Amino acid sequence: MSDIGIGIIGGGYMGKAHSVAFASVASVFDTALRPKLVTICASTPESAETYRKAYGFEKATSDWRNMVADPDVHAIVIASPQVTHHDIALAALAAGKPVLCEKPLGISLEQSRSMVAAAKASGVANMVGFNYIRTPASQQIRRFLAEGRIGEVTWFRGEMTEDFFADPAIGGWRTQGVANGTMGDLAPHMINAARALMGPIESLSASVETVHKVRDGETVTNDDQAQMMCRFESGAQGHMFFSRVATGRKMGYAYEIHGTKGQIRFDQEDQNALWLYTTEGPEEERGFRKILTGPAHPDYLPFCQGPGHGTGYQDQIIIEAKDFLMAIAEKRTIWPSFEEGMEVNRIVTAALDSSAKQAWVTVANY
Repeated sequence: MSDIGIGIIGGGYMGKAHSVAFASVASVFDTALRPKLVTICASTPESAETYRKAYGFEKATSDWRNMVADPDVHAIVIASPQVTHHDIALAALAAGKPVLCEKPLGISLEQSRSMVAAAKASGVANMVGFNYIRTPASQQIRRFLAEGRIGEVTWFRGEMTEDFFADPAIGGWRTQGVANGTMGDLAPHMINAARALMGPIESLSASVETVHKVRDGETVTNDDQAQMMCRFESGAQGHMFFSRVATGRKMGYAYEIHGTKGQIRFDQEDQNALWLYTTEGPEEERGFRKILTGPAHPDYLPFCQGPGHGTGYQDQIIIEAKDFLMAIAEKRTIWPSFEEGMEVNRIVTAALDSSAKQAWVTVANY
């Protein structure tokens, strides 16, 4: 193994998740590169130092430019607010350093295009943090679809629903700016899932809504929920629903896929199970079969040898770290790259425009 210095920008929710992931990934997956937690960057020197001590980094800084310029930092993880992604990524890529960026890639399609161009020009590994599609169950479902397990796919229904804003009295920074609304914050995960499972989206019709227009005495400038009908390039139809006001939903990353020979269902709130229905056998014996994840499923065995014991949220981030290190070691870009982040941003842009026009739109026009 050879060491690789990791710098992480952001020490909060996702900053901690990535710190834990890179501290443990080499032990879980026996990666060719062994990460060293070199520098953590946060908004103030005090918070950066707190995170440094808590997570085991060598250095702390409140200026991401110092991290990017540090020769001991070989790869950058961007886990800071969406508005910061563009400038940090461009600087890191210009310095020839691989970048793992949390979603959404940029706060606009224009920013995402700029980031993709910079990534291509740099020639270094680049990834976007779509972690939910990495669960062993969702990876297995992708295999089932590739094998034609449920026949020709005809329909997709997906949702990304949570209830952290169900109380209209809750305010804060999430109420401001399109990138912090449901279409910017939650929708990208399910759009990514739809693309991964079904392929590119050809056209769509969306309705975007701000349910609570005033929160904590302040006017809300982004959306609470949205729905979207779509048609995939394969010819299949679909529907997606996104919400941060879905009372009772905690991690509603869920989808069902209909085919001519069966159906598949998955719900992230029960992430270690998938449901498979096939038309095999006599009618009186048919029904959904619950399949518990285990060592036979992708990326499960490195965590646990016991079927049904399960993986958790943090494990998804460790799988993500493994993929990023693999891309760096093999000097290639691995899915989901900045390009995928841009394509998801294209769908978000088209959906917002569709809602404003109250009309179907063609994705290729964006």
